Amino acid sequence: FESSVMAKTGLLLDPYFSATKIAWILNHVDGARARAEKGELAFGTVDTYLLWQLTGGRVHATDATNASRTALFNIHDQQWDEALLDLFNVPRLLLPEVRNSADDYGTTDKHVLGASIPIRALIGDQQAALVGAGCLEAGDIKSTYGTGCFAMLNTGSHPVSSQHRLLTTVAYRINHQVSYALEGSLFMAGASVQWLRDTLGIIDSAAQTEALAASLQSNHGVYLVPAFTGLGAPHWNPHARGMLLGMTRDTGRAHIARATLEAICYQTKELLDAMSEDMGAQPKVMRMDGGMAANNWLAQYLSDITQTTVERGALLETTALGAARLAGLAAGAFDSIDALKDLWQCDNQRVPHMRVDERDTLFAAWQRAVSAAIHYAPEPSP
Repeated sequence: FESSVMAKTGLLLDPYFSATKIAWILNHVDGARARAEKGELAFGTVDTYLLWQLTGGRVHATDATNASRTALFNIHDQQWDEALLDLFNVPRLLLPEVRNSADDYGTTDKHVLGASIPIRALIGDQQAALVGAGCLEAGDIKSTYGTGCFAMLNTGSHPVSSQHRLLTTVAYRINHQVSYALEGSLFMAGASVQWLRDTLGIIDSAAQTEALAASLQSNHGVYLVPAFTGLGAPHWNPHARGMLLGMTRDTGRAHIARATLEAICYQTKELLDAMSEDMGAQPKVMRMDGGMAANNWLAQYLSDITQTTVERGALLETTALGAARLAGLAAGAFDSIDALKDLWQCDNQRVPHMRVDERDTLFAAWQRAVSAAIHYAPEPSP
């Protein structure tokens, strides 16, 4: 069952995917299945719902990137998959039309925004960030640091099947030409810093972590495994528990703040190592974006631990930027998708300074800490 879904969608089977949600609703809400089979109900992800509302119910559509996350869309033949629809018992009439990421999605209803405004792009969150970061060639990689962390590697026209439990997904579809990507997700990035501020109360603002981390010459053996909600890629262990290890009586808030930032970098290295093995090549440059990208200490340590050049763009909110540029592409403001690559501007570049042997020692200690977090995990409830 799971292998069938993975082969067609590139997804790990997860109860939160749309397919399982639809199936539950159809099976448990009175009259839902009968109405769906008559074409009286419409399903969509958030983008589909917003499009429906903005157009006054005239357009029921989505794009290939959002469709690829439902576990019902075959990313290889770019269609709703009949076998998967049968598997989850979902009527085809329920689903939206799948269009390109840059396309004609109609116009807004005048009663909604007061004017008829063309809608020319729909795209998933991280895929939009990939476009906004100008990562439009095979081998380009970006990593977004917000509440969580999402690394995405452009694999071009070839969908790479991961051997490390990464997601194979649609990066974008332009003029019916598909570009694919590998994606790895971390649950806790900025959320870990929020924990420092809101739960522990050892900082007043996220910006303080930069100075606290820089105040120490080393981590003094203190490691944080932020498995507060389990571990994401490549571990995918929902039962792991958060751990703070290596403390002594000298351990203070600077050590904990630094360990929190370091953990983000170690986890990113795990993602990059997994992607490199899947692709057979190590990325030389990684572009970072999101709110945490403003932290200069984090950017340098990320470069040191991953042994890659880390570039930060002039605009950190690249998700909105990518969607806007795709709309411009569909509207004719740009000649081709390739024109968007040159629009990205580097604001800051970090290169590795740490010795490789030092990096390896630090990362080996991190791996031991992760192993402890996984083995400590209590048995799941029956």
